[in-house]
Amino acid sequence: MEKKRNPINYFRGVSREMKRVRWPSKEVFLSSIGVVLCITIFASLILAVEDLAGSTLVEQLRNAFQSLRG
Repeated sequence: MEKKRNPINYFRGVSREMKRVRWPSKEVFLSSIGVVLCITIFASLILAVEDLAGSTLVEQLRNAFQSLRG
């Protein structure tokens, strides 16, 4: 038989676990956010450049094969 789960007990357990967590200091938290934002911006720029290069390549190939058709 499966034990019935009580949502109230679940949230009490979550609350107990959250009190055990060692939260980072404000300085560590803000510097971590800065690192994440820098990596995100850098990755988005790389992906944008790759997308532009890929679309340009596809467009040039399309034009090259279009001219072969006549």
